[in-house]
Amino acid sequence: MIVLIVLASVLLASISIIQFRNEAKEYHQDRLENKENAIKEHINYVLSTTTYPLTTRNLPLIFKDRIHELSDIHNLEINMYGLDGKLLISSKSSFSIDSVAPPVPPYVLKLVNSSIEKRYVDIKTVDGFKNRSAYSQIKDDKFKPLGILNLPYVEDDGFYDKELRNFLIRLSQVYGFTIVIAFGLAYFLSTYITQSLKTISDRINETSFLQKNKKIYLKANSKEIDSLIKAYNGMVGELEKSAIKLAQSEREEAWREMAKQVAHEIKNPLTPMRLTVQSFQRKFDPNDPDLKQKLNDYSQTLIQQIDTMSAVASAFSNFASMPAQQNESLNVVEVVELALDIFNEAFVVFICKEKEITTQFDRTQLIRIITNLVKNATQAIPEDQDYKLVVVRLDRNEQWIKISVKDNGNGILPENVSHIFEPKFTTKSSGMGLGLGIIKNIIENYNGTITFETEAGKGTEFIVTLPISTT
Repeated sequence: MIVLIVLASVLLASISIIQFRNEAKEYHQDRLENKENAIKEHINYVLSTTTYPLTTRNLPLIFKDRIHELSDIHNLEINMYGLDGKLLISSKSSFSIDSVAPPVPPYVLKLVNSSIEKRYVDIKTVDGFKNRSAYSQIKDDKFKPLGILNLPYVEDDGFYDKELRNFLIRLSQVYGFTIVIAFGLAYFLSTYITQSLKTISDRINETSFLQKNKKIYLKANSKEIDSLIKAYNGMVGELEKSAIKLAQSEREEAWREMAKQVAHEIKNPLTPMRLTVQSFQRKFDPNDPDLKQKLNDYSQTLIQQIDTMSAVASAFSNFASMPAQQNESLNVVEVVELALDIFNEAFVVFICKEKEITTQFDRTQLIRIITNLVKNATQAIPEDQDYKLVVVRLDRNEQWIKISVKDNGNGILPENVSHIFEPKFTTKSSGMGLGLGIIKNIIENYNGTITFETEAGKGTEFIVTLPISTT
């Protein structure tokens, strides 16, 4: 809208300038023509009343006393030339006829004689001013040419220039005020119209597949924006349905994979148990003097495999249903020290600047977090490595408790980084890989986070942040 107003003002100013110039041009043309007609009528009257013979040579005598009178009456300079273009008489008071007086240019004589009206206006620009010179024939009562009448006319556009300046000033004032009003209207209108669009834009930027998105309840300013809001709300509804289906599908897929993993882990001890039973059945001899020892070995083998199956079942049970939180007010520093007491390795170091950090937490679950992370850290260091170090650091600020467990082991391979917290993933030869998945669930239940930083060949650091709660 503002651009259109500016363009309109520029266009109107341009048209006005052209119009004023055209009017000035037409004014000067008409004025010169009217002056010329009036002077020629006056000349014809003088010619009809003179006593001199009407010849070219007598024109200076006829108008000797009258040419200044004509010039004063019509307020215009008057020059009379012979038919050959030489100056005969002029109304200029300081003018003197001599041999060097400029004659009428030949092309002007030619144009005057060849035109139907026997008239020609020569236009020249001198010192920035446009000069018009009207040339026409002076005729006697029998229409016989006697000479050439020349009327020099200097265009004075001062009046039109002044009027043009005044008009442009008024125009600029009007359009300046209009532009100010347009700026104000544009600001308020755009704010009013785009407020809905900004709300929609902000809500779209906040839209995520991993969270519950809010619909927009907004009174639309136009049908188009109302359609956009309806489309967004419809998209949010479909997105929520898709998220529910995807979550359900992911859960089912996770449980299927977990069931496969549990079945695989259970099958592992069943096979040696079956082979052991079959071997004992074939080789059983009641009279064997080593029967008691063989029975003992047989029992130990079965017990070991049963313990393995029990461990698998316990791990799966712990992951499938976390025990209810038994929150209590505890000193995190003491609990961490207590959890680290089971590690006899001298390279496990605990660092904390404070003696007491109190919060509401489940003691058992906090111990599980520490022991699992420290156990993983110690196992991540190769047995043959000379210098081993696991640093457990505890810090806090006003809102968060930060627990970091850093080792100087081999680090995590890049291809395994994205799978670290997957329930069935493990890089160890034993275990089901449920440890990090379990503690991640514990931490997230307390609105905390667990992240890690790793570098191949230098080690890994797991960072746990938990909110400080006093209630």
